[in-house]
Amino acid sequence: MTDLTAPALPRSLLVTGASTGIGEACARHMAARGWTVFAGVRSLKDADALKDGAMGDLRPLILDVTKPEQVEAAVTTIGTALGNKRLSGLLNNAGIAKMGPLAIQPLDDFEAHFSVNVFGLLRVTQAMVPLLGGDPARQGPPGRIVTITSVGGKIAAPFLGAYTATKHANEAMTDTLRRELAIYGIDAIAVGPGSVRTPIWNKAEKDNEDGLYSGSDWEKPLEIFEETMLKGGKTGLPPQKIAEVVEDALSSRKPKARYAPVPDKLTNFTIASRLPKRWLDAIFIKRFELKKK
Repeated sequence: MTDLTAPALPRSLLVTGASTGIGEACARHMAARGWTVFAGVRSLKDADALKDGAMGDLRPLILDVTKPEQVEAAVTTIGTALGNKRLSGLLNNAGIAKMGPLAIQPLDDFEAHFSVNVFGLLRVTQAMVPLLGGDPARQGPPGRIVTITSVGGKIAAPFLGAYTATKHANEAMTDTLRRELAIYGIDAIAVGPGSVRTPIWNKAEKDNEDGLYSGSDWEKPLEIFEETMLKGGKTGLPPQKIAEVVEDALSSRKPKARYAPVPDKLTNFTIASRLPKRWLDAIFIKRFELKKK
């Protein structure tokens, strides 16, 4: 018979890409909310920085989603820590973004996006399904999978073709997982933010400092686009706002299948996602000076 007076076990969560930005904010927020958070970082330096000033049970672990051996080690670490209990949640956040025109973007750059954002995501997800509810030997309610996608998962902007291709894939994967994993009671939810104050676009700008696209037909439009993205990275939503949305996705009794925390949502997402594609083409072409010369 269940002891109703026994304290409830803390809920547990794995966050990938927790070194900075959205991942860091979510890891800190959920730990402060009483969750045991396993936070995937790329180095011991990142682990120390994440722990500094954090509240609650925050446990950094080295996890590069492109490395199977590190994913396997994470399964062992988390599984041992949980005992015979289930993992309450997986937050797929790790991702990269590099700007460039698809017509001349190096295939290595394009493939790198899929290696991290798609194959890395699926690698971690597959590894965690038994802990989330696929293993009948484990006890407790089934967990949830929350994936950070993007406005780009619905609207493909110029110069982010590789990134938005992966985010479209993430949206489709989330829907498929939600329908397939219903047999275990595991839910899958997408969170598609708009502009967020994170370092990701600063990193993307540095990637282009080698002048890879200098002298190309897209040099000037790409400069305008970079300025737009960097401005969004400074004026967008704070990562803490996304962390609060993620908490709702993980904790709500009836979570949405998709959340869209977007600044000025009516203009930047609702209307844009419903415009005829040719109209949206014209807006992008005018804004970034892509009109045929």
